Amino acid sequence: MDEKTKPSKWEGKASRELETIKADQIWPLFEDFCTIHKWLPNINTCHHVEGVHGQPGLVRYCESSSNDIIKWCHEKLISIDPVERYLSYEVKENNIGFKRYVAEQKVIEIESGCKIEWLFVADPIEGWGLEDLCGYIESSLNSMVDRMEKVLQAATN
Repeated sequence: MDEKTKPSKWEGKASRELETIKADQIWPLFEDFCTIHKWLPNINTCHHVEGVHGQPGLVRYCESSSNDIIKWCHEKLISIDPVERYLSYEVKENNIGFKRYVAEQKVIEIESGCKIEWLFVADPIEGWGLEDLCGYIESSLNSMVDRMEKVLQAATN
């Protein structure tokens, strides 16, 4: 693909349905923006940097490491709606290669349980393809939801 036909932005979506967990059970785990390290196995730490918990403008610091390489980013909460159960955030300063990345996570009530959606818009990332980023998002969503589901099922047993 030559430079003229490369997309100027990438968009993607991953989703996962849960049959035994209701939206109002899992939403509080998403809503707590500074605890992503509990749910994503590749995130070593996540903590509050600035802003008010649960409010737009909150900034979290996330860090992961592998092979003695530390990758980090600041992520800013753009919007959050506990009634509609969605939040959006953007990656700010980072050493991962993101120039622009905005994501939205939704928890949707469905008849049998709930559906989680993770949508994103990003500038192309050097050394990555869109399919690489989509695969990373899908894998991350599945890891998160698996861990959340285990915690919630253990709490009800």
